[in-house]
Amino acid sequence: MTHLDDRTLTSSGFYVSQEAPIHSDNPVPTPQAAPPDILRCAYMELVVTDLAASRAFYVDVLGLYVTTEDERSVYLRSTEEFIHHNLVLRQGPVAAVAAFSYRVRTPEDLDAAVAFYTELGCEVRRNPDGFTQGIGDSVRVVDPLGFPYEFFYATTHVERLSWRYDLHTPGELVRLDHFNQVTPDVPRAVKFMQDLGFRVTEDIQDDEGTVYAAWMRRKPTVHDTAMTGGDGPRMHHVAFSTHEKHNILAICDKLGALRRSDCIERGPGRHGVSNAFYLYLRDPDGHRVEIYTQDYYTGDPDNPVVTWDVHDNQRRDWWGNPVVPSWYTEASLVLDLDGNPQPVVARTDESEMEVTVGADGFSYTRKGDTEQGFKLGATL
Repeated sequence: MTHLDDRTLTSSGFYVSQEAPIHSDNPVPTPQAAPPDILRCAYMELVVTDLAASRAFYVDVLGLYVTTEDERSVYLRSTEEFIHHNLVLRQGPVAAVAAFSYRVRTPEDLDAAVAFYTELGCEVRRNPDGFTQGIGDSVRVVDPLGFPYEFFYATTHVERLSWRYDLHTPGELVRLDHFNQVTPDVPRAVKFMQDLGFRVTEDIQDDEGTVYAAWMRRKPTVHDTAMTGGDGPRMHHVAFSTHEKHNILAICDKLGALRRSDCIERGPGRHGVSNAFYLYLRDPDGHRVEIYTQDYYTGDPDNPVVTWDVHDNQRRDWWGNPVVPSWYTEASLVLDLDGNPQPVVARTDESEMEVTVGADGFSYTRKGDTEQGFKLGATL
């Protein structure tokens, strides 16, 4: 539950406050050990069931660049990246996420990660040679929320391809932007991530204080990860940025030309939350990928926190378009450190889809306008 005092209603229809109005009644204990100094989300390791099909999707369709590959894995990066990879595709029996990987500021931050998670009683493994190609000394953990995290500093540098305009495509993916995680108890997840050094930028709540989602960052953008309420732990999506929204439209046109429009799950559109232009795709295994652009800077220490009403139908899509049910209900499994799927725990708080009636059909456009304030015809 949350405390919603000390908020200011803006002319844009959302509230702002100086501190995140989210408080957990069941927090993970705060360790005495200091957390590692996390720089940014760096890469995701995805397990896929058909490596050739996944390679074709991420390379031939979306245009990510192959750093290296072998019979069991493909290492991919986006245009602006200089570390070895942003995405690992690894052949396996069950489609799932093996690691949400973050880069830390110094090699000594790996010692901090070990101490921080060991104090919490989490499973912690360290590999001086790294768990994937191109990554050195690394720490992998299963955090108290059930997610597999990795922390690393040392990495092989590769060519940044920003100047290789001869290689660029109309839908160029320029950087890894964020992860999105599905968890049953959003306030508990937020409190833990705050202990890890993350800050809330935006959240979705109702008048009773139920928290449906929160966006959290280390780098100075809207988020490095988001905590979305639902059955979990699961991965909602991994997101890559483009420079402009026309790049996203080009991806849609390309998918249409390839007769692969069924890969488009939702969008294109503009979010209320984050203000970003978006497109959600599903890869051959159903892993969700967001293409994302034009959010905003959040690096000042007094950056205001934005809180959206769950019944505002412009929170998820600024134009008030409905959210397809699969976007709320479907997500990828995550693995433990031995490669086994983590058990999924049901959310007991109210679900965003259910309280907004058929994915936004009876949410408001203008709060208090009961005669014309609903976007009719949007119910799915």
